[in-house]
Amino acid sequence: MSTFRNLIAGAAATLLIALAPASMAREITHSMGVTTVPDAPQRIVVLTNEGTEALLAVGIIPVGAVRSWLGDPWYAHIAAQMADVTVLGEESAVNLELLAALEPDLILGTKIRHEKIYEQLSAIAPTVISERLRGDWKENFTLYTEAAGKADAGAAAVAAYDERIAKLSAELGDAKAEKISLVRFMSGRTRIYLKDTFAGVVLEQLGFARPANQDRMEFVDEVTKERIPEFEGDRLFYFVYESGDGAADSAAADWTADPLWQALPVVKAGKAQKVDDAIWNTAGGIIAANALLDQIESIYGVAPTR
Repeated sequence: MSTFRNLIAGAAATLLIALAPASMAREITHSMGVTTVPDAPQRIVVLTNEGTEALLAVGIIPVGAVRSWLGDPWYAHIAAQMADVTVLGEESAVNLELLAALEPDLILGTKIRHEKIYEQLSAIAPTVISERLRGDWKENFTLYTEAAGKADAGAAAVAAYDERIAKLSAELGDAKAEKISLVRFMSGRTRIYLKDTFAGVVLEQLGFARPANQDRMEFVDEVTKERIPEFEGDRLFYFVYESGDGAADSAAADWTADPLWQALPVVKAGKAQKVDDAIWNTAGGIIAANALLDQIESIYGVAPTR
C-alpha cells in the first residue's frame, strides 16, 4: 500500500509540473522522448555512476543514487560527498520502492540499464534517460546537468576539462608517441580495451598513440591467454575489476605470471603498470576523468595542470 501511495504522490508531482507556468518548467529531449522537468529540481535521484559524478561536479548532492560498482557503497574518490545519500541498489537492479519513498522531483538514468523500467520511473517523477554508457561521458554529462537546471555550470566544467586536456597534451610533448595498450582483468574474462571506452577516449583526447590492433573506435576485445602477445605496446596499463571475492585479483595474478606475459617486451622494460579500475574505467564520469589526468601527470612526471 505504501508503494502505491508513493507512486500516486509521484504522479501527482508530475502533473503539477505539467500544469506549472512555463517559467517554472522546461522540456528536455532525451533517448526515451521529451520530458517536462522543473527548472530547479531539489530532490534528484540518479541511477548511473557517471550521472552521480555529473551532479557532484556542479554542486548537487542527490537524495538517492545507485551504489558504486566498487566501494562500500561509494568509490573512494566520491565517498566523502555521498555520506548522506540513500543507496538505491545497483544500476542494473534499482530498488523502485525505496526510490519512490524519497519523493524525487527528477530521476536520471540511462537507456541501456533502465529502458525496461522507464514507465515505472516516469510514474514516480519526471525521468530523463541518456542513450548509452561508453566513452562519450561528456554527452551524458551535458544532458544530466541540463536536466538538473545546471546547464551553465555544466558547460563551465566541460570547458575547464577541455582546457586541461589541451594543456596536458602540450606538456606531454613527444611522450604521446608511446603506443598505449589497455587491458582489464575480471572474474572469468579478460579484455583488451579499445578506443570507445572511458580510458580510451581520454587517451585519444590527449593525443596518445595506440598499438595497431587497438587503434579503432570500438569497445573491447575478449581474449584468451593465447592472445597475450596482442597486449604489447610501448606502455601497458592494466586494471582489475575486483568486486570483493578475490576472483579478479586471482585472475590477474595468474595472467601476469604466465610466460607469454613475462615475455612481453613492455613487461621486460618495466612499463606494464597496474592502475585503478574505478578511475580508469568503472566510474566513467567527469570526476574520474580528472583523476585519470592526475595519474597521467604523475606517471609521466609532468607538472600538475589543476
